Amino acid sequence: MNLSPDGIRKILCIKLKGIGDVVLSSIVFDSLIAYFLQAEIHYLTEKPSESLLKKLPFIKKVHLFRKKEQFGGLKTIADIRQEKYDLILDFYSNPRTALITFLSGAKYRAGFPYRGRSYAYNIFGPEERALYHAAELHLKFLEKAGIAVTSSKLHFGTDKADDDFADRFWQETYQSGETVTGISPTGGWESKKCDPEVLYEIADAVQKRLNNRILILWGPGDEKDAEKIHSLSAGRFDLAPKCSITEMAALIKKCRGMIANDSGPMHISSAVGTPVLGLFGPTDPRLQGPYGKNNRYFRIEDLDCIACNLLECPRQHECFRQIPVESVVLAYQQMTGSSGNV
Repeated sequence: MNLSPDGIRKILCIKLKGIGDVVLSSIVFDSLIAYFLQAEIHYLTEKPSESLLKKLPFIKKVHLFRKKEQFGGLKTIADIRQEKYDLILDFYSNPRTALITFLSGAKYRAGFPYRGRSYAYNIFGPEERALYHAAELHLKFLEKAGIAVTSSKLHFGTDKADDDFADRFWQETYQSGETVTGISPTGGWESKKCDPEVLYEIADAVQKRLNNRILILWGPGDEKDAEKIHSLSAGRFDLAPKCSITEMAALIKKCRGMIANDSGPMHISSAVGTPVLGLFGPTDPRLQGPYGKNNRYFRIEDLDCIACNLLECPRQHECFRQIPVESVVLAYQQMTGSSGNV
């Protein structure tokens, strides 16, 4: 189907779930802006991603889906219907967002035709999602709708206050000319988190071999792991202060590189242009890896359970506990072009 830009004045993009998923969906924004010259772009998401979207100047409105509130779904449907959208792009396409899209009143409703959800849409994305990286899947979605793809750039919204926060921390913590590597223990599932002892060993080797300062970046739920890594370093690593997701992004922008699990901070690094080495175990980096030519991933390729996709590990978490530290540091050095004695 070739979707004409004529008559399209209001567009709603939908993506719930994690921050990383929303960041990957941002790859569509430049193409939408270029194709629908007269249209406003709105977004329906959940609370954790609200601030990053509101700080993007081309997102005119952010709707929040509050699934835990009584009748939250009905209120969301009412809010969406009131907007009178011309086009809805449901990049999430789960039963709830399919219903919201179907009842939206929008003339054009695009989504993935899975598990009985075809009723909700009159434009369909690719049927086989496992063929594409999660970022590129969004571009294939646009192509299936007849929308010209003009860019593959990710976006993440920060503002002057975020940058000022990062500048103050940098001035208080580092000397001019010091190179900083960021690490993040964050992971949406327990099985995706590199054991803090192993992440410490990797960061310790980076510090000693490449003469880098190490900054531990953390968010809600990461406190215990972040503090453990900091304790193992005996204070040699720097622990970032408690901060918002957009302030964290501003800190990441100032790092020479990042080492992170498959997580929001990994995808944020890609979006803000900081080279990132993703550490992978249960998930597939070919589908969820850090997006962009300057980024890399590392996993134990010959492990029989690699990419198991299990939320909890029934074994000994070998995918992280058996990571060869020297190989990870070498991959990081090659990615960042750092000099050292690895």
